[in-house]
Amino acid sequence: MDSEELAARLEDGGWQLSDSAEEADVVLVNTCGFIQAAKQESIDELLGAAAGGAKVVAAGCLAERYGSGLAEALPEAQILSFDDYEDIAARLDSVAAGERWTAHEPRDRRTLLPLSPAERPGSGGPHQPGHGAIPDLPAGLAPASGPRVMRRRLGGAVVAPLKIASGCDRRCTFCAIPAFRGAFVSRRPEDLVAEAGWLAGHGARELLLVSENSTSYGKDLGDLRLLETLLPQLAAVDGIRRVRVSYLQPAEVRPGLIEVLAGTPGVAPYFDLSFQHASGPVLRSMRRFGDRERFLQLLEQVRKLAPEAGVRSNFIVGFPGETEDDLEELQDFLAEARLDAIGVFGYSDEDGTEAAGLTGKLPEDEVAGRVEELAGLADELMAERAAERIGERVEVVIDEVLGDGRYLGRAAHQAPEVDGTTELLSRQPTVPGDLVTAVVTGSDGVDLIAEAGTAAGAPADAR
Repeated sequence: MDSEELAARLEDGGWQLSDSAEEADVVLVNTCGFIQAAKQESIDELLGAAAGGAKVVAAGCLAERYGSGLAEALPEAQILSFDDYEDIAARLDSVAAGERWTAHEPRDRRTLLPLSPAERPGSGGPHQPGHGAIPDLPAGLAPASGPRVMRRRLGGAVVAPLKIASGCDRRCTFCAIPAFRGAFVSRRPEDLVAEAGWLAGHGARELLLVSENSTSYGKDLGDLRLLETLLPQLAAVDGIRRVRVSYLQPAEVRPGLIEVLAGTPGVAPYFDLSFQHASGPVLRSMRRFGDRERFLQLLEQVRKLAPEAGVRSNFIVGFPGETEDDLEELQDFLAEARLDAIGVFGYSDEDGTEAAGLTGKLPEDEVAGRVEELAGLADELMAERAAERIGERVEVVIDEVLGDGRYLGRAAHQAPEVDGTTELLSRQPTVPGDLVTAVVTGSDGVDLIAEAGTAAGAPADAR
């Protein structure tokens, strides 16, 4: 979404987007700055563009997080801040003219807004990337086609992300994101509904609601239950087949939110729960809520209302002080939790985080060994969970036509790119964006095979 905002602002400023870096006057790389692999990928992209002779500009999280330090280490690129986004076309005009832009000094963006969430709306503050800001119009004028969305779709996928908030007020010891993304700021519901309508008009059929912490949505607007009222509004937008929410904090999941996610037509019964671990002592060291017992109770609440609900989570292993008993506690939790999707990451120090100063660090080879062990278990458990779904009725959003009556899509428990896919067999022609009811007839790892027009409970084989 940040890239789509930048694309729209550049077009507004007279720039034409190019499909080829070789033909471009300036290459703008929207970087990632969270984990080391993503940082390295961003740097490789910048160096690759510079090697081709283009003028190169770095925007995004890596650029914001390191600012002048990145500019010094990477003189091949010019470095922009989030605060440059509103004038991005002018910044690129300067770069194209051969001028050198002075990179910003990194700072903690949480300090740029009031500490109290209730005081943030209307306080001015820094630019929030991806918030779809609508430029001011002269008094008395309104856009002829309704509210203007500052966004340009970069691709024709049937699923589109919709940013509902930016930033985070939590203080997890391993996470640097709040420092460079800033304090938590919600977008207003009316802006989100308008953007959802715009996305539907530009080919989107599934909305993926994203933020650093979706369960905090509305707290700075005076209504902590605002997500519960927003979801039915988004699901009712003409053309939208499914709404999916990502990144829920277990500590903030309320019974009312579970009810809405589990029982609202058009809203996927999908729970992207950020557990991170299952050992109480490790979670306390991370400044996180919960433990194995509490997480299992939460999952029981979810499945009581929606037995077919999809659940995914990510876990960090090798955190400072993690013992063999802690790892075993996590393994036992995974065996009981029946999660559809499990991400496993090895701990590594992140600049500026509290965890970087903790004692009890594990050797890199030990962390890698634990990642391998847990990832192997996760693969087995995810395959078992997929096989459990054989005979289950699912609704599949079609992403791609494979031919010969075969289609590729995703059931409600499968988020795009991360949770596996469903291969649909159908005698009736269908097109990307259609929502097709089918029955699961087989599985292959995390992926499913389903058949339209098959009675629920029909016999089939896992493969």
